[in-house]
Amino acid sequence: MDIKQVMVIGAGQMGAGIAQVCAQAGFHVVVYDKHVASLDNGMKRIHTFVQRAFEKERITEEQRDETLQRLQRAEKVEAVEKADIVIEAVIENMDAKAAIFKELDQLAPARTILASNTSSLPITKLASATNRPDRVIGMHFMNPVPIMELVEIIRGLQTSDETYFKVEQMARALHKRPVTVADFPGFVSNRILMPMINEAIYTLQEGVATAEDIDTSMKLGMNHPMGPLTLADFIGLDTCLYIMEVLHEGFSDSKYRPCPLLKQYVQAGWLGKKTGRGFYVYT
Repeated sequence: MDIKQVMVIGAGQMGAGIAQVCAQAGFHVVVYDKHVASLDNGMKRIHTFVQRAFEKERITEEQRDETLQRLQRAEKVEAVEKADIVIEAVIENMDAKAAIFKELDQLAPARTILASNTSSLPITKLASATNRPDRVIGMHFMNPVPIMELVEIIRGLQTSDETYFKVEQMARALHKRPVTVADFPGFVSNRILMPMINEAIYTLQEGVATAEDIDTSMKLGMNHPMGPLTLADFIGLDTCLYIMEVLHEGFSDSKYRPCPLLKQYVQAGWLGKKTGRGFYVYT
């Protein structure tokens, strides 16, 4: 079976980006979100970015129209009945994702691959919520999806070779660079990135430097395109905290202990750019 029909679960920033790149690459895509307002916003976001790509002459008018024609919205999860692969992109929470995988397992055809865009959670545990653990896999896209080239492909303990090769082939069809990752907490990217961000927050908490100077040090001194505190605001401080908690629990190592200041900001509702305030104020 070749992958032709894609269903994306979750129409937030990541889900909308995944749907966009799939449609641009020639796949027929159905986007589902249980919240109609989120689905509306996600579809508008896709249309806006595709139109912007046309206006900047990155795609032709014909490519724009064909991309949008391949996109379809769904207000019922039963639309999964036609999917060759489902890519889940909802909140980074094990209980929420496991519940979705259990439901998808009951509704999707036996051939359907169930993939998660999780950035840190164990694929093997997600697979245990289904009766098809051999067809469950991680497909971690980077944000923003239309721009970032990397995709981490995470094999669970029971992921079959057939499932892996089909997903790797699909990633390349999306013009992404897949890397194979074992099922360890945080995988590769977040296992390295999040402790760096966490240490930057400790540096701020201890008064070593201001947020601006910490970010400037990493941008100019390490040639990073974005400072760690700005990046944390962009990712969402609640997401950063959750991933650090996954790392801390998964490895039982104090070096992954979330910074108290990070916890305090999340408790205050200062989650970064999406709430208008994090380590910086956004208007």
